[in-house]
Order: sequence, then structure tokens, then C-alpha cells
Amino acid sequence: MNDLVKFTEMKYGDKDDYLLLQKLEKNYVALTYERIVQELERQGKNTLEGYKITRLEHGLQAGTRAYKEGADLDWVVGALLHDIGDSLAPQNHDRFSAEVVRPYLREEVTWVIEHHGIFQMIYYAHHYGWDKNARDKFKDNIYFKSCSDFCERWDQKAFDPNYESKSLKFFEPMIKDVFTRPPYKAEFIQEGVVKGLPDLI
Repeated sequence: MNDLVKFTEMKYGDKDDYLLLQKLEKNYVALTYERIVQELERQGKNTLEGYKITRLEHGLQAGTRAYKEGADLDWVVGALLHDIGDSLAPQNHDRFSAEVVRPYLREEVTWVIEHHGIFQMIYYAHHYGWDKNARDKFKDNIYFKSCSDFCERWDQKAFDPNYESKSLKFFEPMIKDVFTRPPYKAEFIQEGVVKGLPDLI
């Protein structure tokens, strides 16, 4: 096998071409966690203006809050990465971020990430003349309370320049643990399972 396919149009690729691509893709997917870390590092340098902290620090604060409350691995990594899509998809970062984690995290956590944008509107939408209660259209969803709690306890609080967050280095092994899972495996996706956030003591 060569290290390049022979075709210039996909329909002309043969089995050897596609076996090569399968092998190379496997290696590429295995290093997804490294690219996640690199993107977080970028968010520490290139960020939205006006906030007192960077987008990286926002994620670190949310992840640290989840960790300190005793949340499980999926919640901690989900909190850390809930805004990972900000740079490339600022108008729909919540859905973009959800697609990044969907193959690896529990469905509950992915749903919360996907919908946290509309849930966060309760804190500010009225200042723009928007409906702050737009999230109520999801009130019958099994993950509604999880998303509401996530926003209140971990997301909307995570803009404090004086908060002592864990470092990105601290979270790197957790990111690796999640993104080296077999994708879409039922034991990790746990479709329809509601765990909620940890109870506060």
C-alpha cells in the first residue's frame, strides 16, 4: 500500500484505497483528545471580547465547579468542553459543541451541552427584548432539570476572574479518557438515562 490513495474522484477508489484511508483515519481519531486540548489552548489566546476572563478560563471554571461538586467524568468533561465550539460557530456554538462530544459522552450530558444556549437566556434575554423563558418549550424533556441545574450551578457562575480553577493540565487525562472511548458505545452513551447533577451537601 502507498501512503496516498490513487483516485481523484471517490467513485474510482478501489478496496486498497479505502482500506488505507480506514487505517489512517483510525490513527487520526485516536489523537482527537490532543486536538481538543489544542483548541482549548487557543481559547486561552483568542477569545470573545468584553468578558473578564478568556473562554478557556470559563471552561476551566465550569469544569472545576463540576469536579469539586463530585460530578462524574462525563459531567466534568462536558462542563469543561460545553463551549468548545465558540471559535468556529459563535452563532450556534452549543450545537457545534454537542456534536464534538456526542460520540463519547452520556446522552444526558450531550443534550445539556446542545441546549445550554437557550437555557442560559433566562439570565439575559429580557435585556435584548427576547423571551427569557424560551427554554420552557423543553419543559417535558427528561433532561430539562439537568440542563437548568447545569446552567445555574456551573455555567452562568463561571465568569469570575478571582475563582481558582484547576489547570488544563489537570483535566488532560480526563479528556484523554473520554476521547479514547469506543465511539457511540451503548455503555457510555446511556440513552435515556437521567443521572442529574450531584446533590449539594
